[in-house]
Amino acid sequence: MPPGTRVTNPRNPVTAIRKAVKRVLLRWYTGTPMNMKNIRGALRPVVVVVLVWTLLCAIGALGNYADYVKRGEPMTYGAMLWLWWREHLLLMVFSCAIYAWLSRRPALLGQWRALALVYAVLVMLFVPLEIKYSSVLAGQPIAATSGFEWFLEFAWTTFTFVAVVGVCIARDTRAREKAWQRAHTENLGLRLELEQQRILALRGQLNPHFLFNALNAISSLVRSSDGKLALVGISHLSDLLRYALQASERNHVSLADECRFVDDYLALQTLRYGGRLQIGIDGAGAAGQIPPLLLQPLIENALRHDLDCHDRPSDIRLAFGGDDERLTIHVSNPVLADSVANPGLGLGLRHSRARLQLAYGDAATLTAGIEEGRFAVDISMPRYALAA
Repeated sequence: MPPGTRVTNPRNPVTAIRKAVKRVLLRWYTGTPMNMKNIRGALRPVVVVVLVWTLLCAIGALGNYADYVKRGEPMTYGAMLWLWWREHLLLMVFSCAIYAWLSRRPALLGQWRALALVYAVLVMLFVPLEIKYSSVLAGQPIAATSGFEWFLEFAWTTFTFVAVVGVCIARDTRAREKAWQRAHTENLGLRLELEQQRILALRGQLNPHFLFNALNAISSLVRSSDGKLALVGISHLSDLLRYALQASERNHVSLADECRFVDDYLALQTLRYGGRLQIGIDGAGAAGQIPPLLLQPLIENALRHDLDCHDRPSDIRLAFGGDDERLTIHVSNPVLADSVANPGLGLGLRHSRARLQLAYGDAATLTAGIEEGRFAVDISMPRYALAA
């Protein structure tokens, strides 16, 4: 063993008792197991209390020291400061204990009657203890304590309790303000994410590819001299664009408005696919509210992975159901074994799930998979918008 190495006996009872006392005091003070972070957090208010009381003692000792100097009595300022500091040691312990107790019971800070009761009990218990402590230091019996000294101890105890309660209230208020600011920041972040999702949805749903196909279909009708049908297509496209721009500024729209948008969208797609596109919609007249432009990407997926993969007719089914509290939406299309797969990134379903999560949290679900030869997307969500 190197010279000068200090040997610590782990079985030393003094060491074991000291560690046990530190652990118990720390757990009582903070309510948490002992580690370096908790030790620093627990010691910080103790250090502040000791420094504040030391400053008060230094000011009081300075006045007494000046009196001693005027009378020519031999007394150093250091000795006078020590007398003051020793005299107020019990008040320092009292301050730390009250602070720790109130820190673990923040709800008590707003209950003035309860605080008044606690104050009365502490005064009755602590003031006699402080008088006893001062009498022991002065080497005189308690009976020799004057009424003025009782008043001073009462005043010091009251001052200490009020000061500690004020500090705890200020700290609790500051913590609530920080929590509110943090929640406000998180709320702003969610709103920003919702706006980003809304923009992504608008971009994905009214993408240039769809507009290009719609305009091509309308132009082909114009070239074939079918002017009336071309005008109908232009009207559908105009209504679709108008609704998309207006709905993108809202969090929810009525189910009826969304279904009208879907009708315009499918009418334009019929210009492209003709008789191959067969549509079945059930329950479109149901009441309810949904996030705007929620249905279109699901129908777009059905068209992209069905009719775009073969040249045969096919049907898209859209059904609404549920009860008074919840709305269910079902979108499905056939899955043909000999059709050529149309690769995709799965962004439509991903964006739809993200929008439902932002709007309803865990109250909404979206599932997708093959059921009886059809690819089906099922949504279950609250029938009406949740309260903010």
